[in-house]
Amino acid sequence: MRPLDFPILADENIDPEVVAALRAQGKGVTAAPQVGLAGATDEAVLSWAHAEGRVVLTHDRDFGRLALHRGRPYVGVVHLRPGHIAPTFVLEMIATIESATVDVAPPFLVVAERRGDTVRLRVRPGPAAAGNS
Repeated sequence: MRPLDFPILADENIDPEVVAALRAQGKGVTAAPQVGLAGATDEAVLSWAHAEGRVVLTHDRDFGRLALHRGRPYVGVVHLRPGHIAPTFVLEMIATIESATVDVAPPFLVVAERRGDTVRLRVRPGPAAAGNS
């Protein structure tokens, strides 16, 4: 499956315009504030997403650290860099992820980094997906 074919939990740092656009595209997106996660710790957000079978969409690199380095369970993390940029740019980054021939299995981490007009994708399987659990 592609990274954003899974149900998504949009971290509170994802602009509501991005959430609305993803929903208009037919994506199953829940925004963190809608489920009582406004101001919650990253660990609480990651835990909720895992329990609900959702991929975390975020601008916050701490989710990758929690998932990969601290071994917290997760379905997937899609980290968009840089953060807090115009929704149009974020949606262009998401379009790059969608158009890439990237096939993932949980758990996974995808980093989309925009530099100028270029978006670079890095995909990393989590420990269970890599067979290291």
